[in-house]
Amino acid sequence: MPLAFDDIALLFERHGGTQYSGEPVTQTAHALQTAWLAQQAGADDELITAALLHDLGHLLQDHGDTPTAHGIDDLHQFSALPFLRGLFGDRVLDAIRWHVDAKRYLCATRPHYRSALSADSQRSLVLQGGVFAAQEARAFIGRPHAEEAVRLRLWDDQAKVEGLATPGLAHFLGIAARCRLPQPAGPA
Repeated sequence: MPLAFDDIALLFERHGGTQYSGEPVTQTAHALQTAWLAQQAGADDELITAALLHDLGHLLQDHGDTPTAHGIDDLHQFSALPFLRGLFGDRVLDAIRWHVDAKRYLCATRPHYRSALSADSQRSLVLQGGVFAAQEARAFIGRPHAEEAVRLRLWDDQAKVEGLATPGLAHFLGIAARCRLPQPAGPA
């Protein structure tokens, strides 16, 4: 069942203050930093929205502060999709869906990428299937919107700076509102 658009703000309000998986930021701070980095890079509204919402699945589940430390892959990249499907188009959803595989791709195609990952990202990499083999990397980058997911992943990796000032949630939800799919009319 899709979320109502206003439910997104409610999820951040209720669960966004939790620690972001062993990093020095909260879930909300991470989301805002990722969206801000996308905006600073000149991304369009859909990609900024995907950056804001890429980890929404963490807010829909409660696996504690650092699930990877307990050997849990929460599959967050997939869990939010059914809730967002009625709100946003494929470009937003695919960037969210593929941002974990983008990490696997980058590890396979950029020699120093893996060593620059945070400890939690390295732990989750193993739980998420590890580094892509060359054939898997080629297949991944051929998927629709995979290149956007790679851009999102690079912003995601940088969005863990304690105390970084960004525009607030309302700013980025305003951008997301411009990307909303037309909603069916209610009963007359």
